[in-house]
Amino acid sequence: MSHIVVLGAGLGGTIMAYELRDRLGPEHRISVINKGARYSFVPSNPWVAVGWRDRSDVEIDLGPVLARRHIDFHPQGAQRLDPAARKIDLLDGSVVEYDYLVIATGPELAFDEIEGFGPERETQSVCFIDHAVSAKGAFERLVANPGPVVIGAVQGASCFGPAYEFAFILDKALRDAKVRDKVPMTFVTSEPYIGHLGLDGVGDTKGLLESEMRQRHIKWICNAKVEKFAEGTLHAAEIGQDGQAIQQHALPFTYAMMLPAFRGVAAVRDLEGLTNPRGFILVDKYQRNPAFPEIFAIGVCVAIPPTGKTPVPVGVPKTGFMIESMVTATAHNIANLVAGKPPQAEATWNAICLADFGDGGVAFVAQPQIPPRNVNWASSGKWVHAAKIGFEKYFLHKMRSGTSEPFYEKLALQVLGIDKLKAIKLDDTTPPQ
Repeated sequence: MSHIVVLGAGLGGTIMAYELRDRLGPEHRISVINKGARYSFVPSNPWVAVGWRDRSDVEIDLGPVLARRHIDFHPQGAQRLDPAARKIDLLDGSVVEYDYLVIATGPELAFDEIEGFGPERETQSVCFIDHAVSAKGAFERLVANPGPVVIGAVQGASCFGPAYEFAFILDKALRDAKVRDKVPMTFVTSEPYIGHLGLDGVGDTKGLLESEMRQRHIKWICNAKVEKFAEGTLHAAEIGQDGQAIQQHALPFTYAMMLPAFRGVAAVRDLEGLTNPRGFILVDKYQRNPAFPEIFAIGVCVAIPPTGKTPVPVGVPKTGFMIESMVTATAHNIANLVAGKPPQAEATWNAICLADFGDGGVAFVAQPQIPPRNVNWASSGKWVHAAKIGFEKYFLHKMRSGTSEPFYEKLALQVLGIDKLKAIKLDDTTPPQ
């Protein structure tokens, strides 16, 4: 019997545990380690932040679900990974040993890298559910006392979609509250152009998103390097192609929500051979760490180089289909190793994204996610908002029922009519071990 441990129970970690159980069967032990017992559906956080969802609507208790799937659960959280000893020290002093480990921790939010940044200081966040709940209180104060708003993503950020979503959702919520005319809005981003998304654009995301911003009277500043947040003012330098500042901006705000840069979590950071300098996990084409071949990684914690040089550092997002693809490939490869076979499955890293704008949205498909691409498509319409609601309901049902059925391949085939976006490809050239 092998013991497979999944470290992290977010979007990727939970479906990783479910898919491992489905693929390996009952004869092998599976454990999940997470800090806290509840799963929160992060894509709904922008709705929570404006009061369109309550916390209880988008959270589930993982304990009973994992127990039904015969998956051990350790909600104490991890203190430190010891890859040489194949063990994880937990925060309560206990230890979990493993034969195979899947790291699915998600990121640590690097608010401390900019003065005055973060939900405990001058700005709001929709990255975690606690942040979104706090942001809802700030939204209510904004409605009561309207003033300027700044939304966007700072240098080094790699997750831009939620910034665009929240800007447009906030616009809709303020219109509903009849105070939008009293709230000047500015979108501030490290991207070289609107719609870059860390992917050098997908289809005409530049034109689509610029048009949406113009229609909603949202101004924007690109190539922005945020220097600090102080006394209700965002201080940023706009950087030119030569890397030098071409303009300084001091934007006063009553409400600000800026997405931070990410780094690896403390439990796995600074482990030689395992992580890069930012603490992200190094993996090969099989999602496997070269230095510790019994360790795999999926999701936001995986190290991916940027798509190209930009005046201000911009990271690459790990979108839902990409994570689902990593999960399926990893489950396949661990099952092969347990059976004495070599790893064979490679994640395809395609991208399908639904960006909700409150009363519409933009959908895009990139195959592969990183250019050049075979499929490079984007479209907008009210149908995207309806599809995002359906996605939320479907995914929460999947989490509550403990099923690993892939969502994005269904979306590609049934909604978008694309029949070539598969989660994995099999490498038949892998030499036997």
